[in-house]
Amino acid sequence: MSRLQAELMMKTNIVRRKSLAQNSIPPIISSTTERKELYTKGKPLWFNIDGEASDCYVIGVAGGSASGKTSVSRQIIEGINIPYVVLLSMDNFFKGVVTEEDKGDAAIGDYNFDCPDAIDWELFLETINRLKQGKATKVPHYSFVEHRRIESKCETVYGLASVVLIDGIFTLHNTEVLQLLDMKVFVNTDSDVRLARRLMRDLTERGRQLPDVLHQYDKFVKPGYDKYIGPTILNADVVIPRGRENKVAINLIIQHIKRQLEARHIKTSYDELISMTSAHKPSNLFVLPENNQIKAIQTLLRNLETTRDDFIFYAERLMRLSFEYALNFLPHREVEITLEPRDSQDKIQYHGKRFSGQGLCGISILRAGETMEKALMKVTKDIRIGKLLIQNDEFGSPCLHYCRIPQSSRKNFVILMDPTISTGHAAMMAIRVLLDHDFQEENIILVSLLMANCGAQAISYAFPKVSIITATLDPEYDAESGRIIPGFGNFGDRYFGT
Repeated sequence: MSRLQAELMMKTNIVRRKSLAQNSIPPIISSTTERKELYTKGKPLWFNIDGEASDCYVIGVAGGSASGKTSVSRQIIEGINIPYVVLLSMDNFFKGVVTEEDKGDAAIGDYNFDCPDAIDWELFLETINRLKQGKATKVPHYSFVEHRRIESKCETVYGLASVVLIDGIFTLHNTEVLQLLDMKVFVNTDSDVRLARRLMRDLTERGRQLPDVLHQYDKFVKPGYDKYIGPTILNADVVIPRGRENKVAINLIIQHIKRQLEARHIKTSYDELISMTSAHKPSNLFVLPENNQIKAIQTLLRNLETTRDDFIFYAERLMRLSFEYALNFLPHREVEITLEPRDSQDKIQYHGKRFSGQGLCGISILRAGETMEKALMKVTKDIRIGKLLIQNDEFGSPCLHYCRIPQSSRKNFVILMDPTISTGHAAMMAIRVLLDHDFQEENIILVSLLMANCGAQAISYAFPKVSIITATLDPEYDAESGRIIPGFGNFGDRYFGT
């Protein structure tokens, strides 16, 4: 071993242990500056007031191994400064090493990752297409230490990002991928610089030994670049010499992307929703028929002097009545059953109805929506319950923080629960999440105890096939205080006693 190699080994061993835990690039990245965070404090809005996923701009960044593709992508993300960006690393789409012999070869750098056949192109294309279509997309996580995908570290992306950056050595190689890209970038870095970076990365982050890294570079990496990667520079719209150091080229790309985003109107403004009212009740909005008992329950719930125990009791009673009413909107078919005869009487036929859907599940919008789960389970048998945590950010826009959807047929009907709906922001995001998970819009039933008219109108406008059920429809919403008028007060605080 030469003196240079020995010194390099000594330096890299110092940071090896700290870096091994970060052995592959996560599919969703967070910003390194204080200006913004990406997908770390909740998923922001990714659809417009029509409920449709906004069109996204797809950028492909290619180049040799350790050319600075990811660094360039991060600088682009920082520069365009928009709420939600997905950085999709092609490194996570390697097929993985299957046999024990190949695993041994990979451990000593004797396995070829630098040819197009090493990529799972079918999964890669499926992922990009689902991102463009606004579908929930499961992004794999590949470990270069274990040389396999780690299922427990897979990330799920909900909805359509404003910008998707695809970073990989073969990004500009596949014809089908090229057709999906709006902009094609090639990062052109000197081969000596790429080798130095690759040595440092593989030794510190991937647990490799120096002789194995050099052997792999000579046998696979350099020939793979000359044969497969270098020629794809001809497919690029923009070439960045010197990679991440070329600030002028990167800034020009950022300005071009900003102009393209403005041309596509990728922005989300919900001021229109608050004022979206109509003299006519939407055809998909249904209010629980009022009678003396329901009016009395509503009076008790509106009264701030009602004790917590009474509030819980009457709220759950109204929930059960609302769910019974909502279940009428599920599909039913005619059936004929035979009644048990008495003594010598002939068998009696009865013509009835039976639920004809493929299944039913419930989804609560946390935290207040969780109060409705018990009532739903009282009126439905063995129903599966999922949860969505959606909270407003400092600007009043909803953000998705948590999602757990029951593993069931996407043709199931869904009871979506939120006891009070004011602007409809959270409910609209919840519906969009369900659509991203391939549920059918007409199979979603939104159930609430209280809605502001503006919120009900906005949801109906965005999702006209969703059945909207509420026990009470109040006429006004105070945007300054965030309260429905007259309303129930803060439902969650009164129910949980907080």
